[in-house]
Amino acid sequence: MPTLYAASGSCSRASHIALEESGLTFQVQWIDFARSQQRQPDYLAINPKGRVPALATDQGVLTESPAILAHIAALSPPGLLAPTDTFAFARMQAFNLYLATTVHVAHAHGRRASRWSDDPAAQASMAAKVAQNMRDGFALIEADLTGEWAMGDAYTVADPYLFTFAGWLAGDGVDMAEFPRVLAHFERMQARPAVQRALAAEA
Repeated sequence: MPTLYAASGSCSRASHIALEESGLTFQVQWIDFARSQQRQPDYLAINPKGRVPALATDQGVLTESPAILAHIAALSPPGLLAPTDTFAFARMQAFNLYLATTVHVAHAHGRRASRWSDDPAAQASMAAKVAQNMRDGFALIEADLTGEWAMGDAYTVADPYLFTFAGWLAGDGVDMAEFPRVLAHFERMQARPAVQRALAAEA
């Protein structure tokens, strides 16, 4: 049975929601960041990166959200969580990688600026830029949202990933209402039973 290593409020929420949507049998192992469990030897033996999510499978451990989301989609019935057309699948991956490499990094410059600098002034400067960088990233996402879901009319694993990052906007000093399509998507996601189950498990 796949085991998802996750932390409440983190980007692992997307993988948890995707598993809830998939119909697969799985379990979640919660990692408590407040107690630095991600840095403990037992977890580092699973994921030496010391981060979440990690998905332990019979074939080995997967890390990085886009890879985990794609794997969950591949294990699900065809078309349930990802396009079957190869170009459409690549478009979904491009969207997820933008979230991972640009939006997530912009967010992290506020809370984890010490990853990039030991200089308090530099850290403060990075944190001051977070709201604008998140706005810039979500402006592009807003412009591309042309249907009910991130990829148009079909729900995919891109949707829980977008939902997760959109949920961070307020904490980054950005009003989600600035992006009406993103807000509408967020509200549609909140109504999904799989999302409600995942959020309840985090509480």
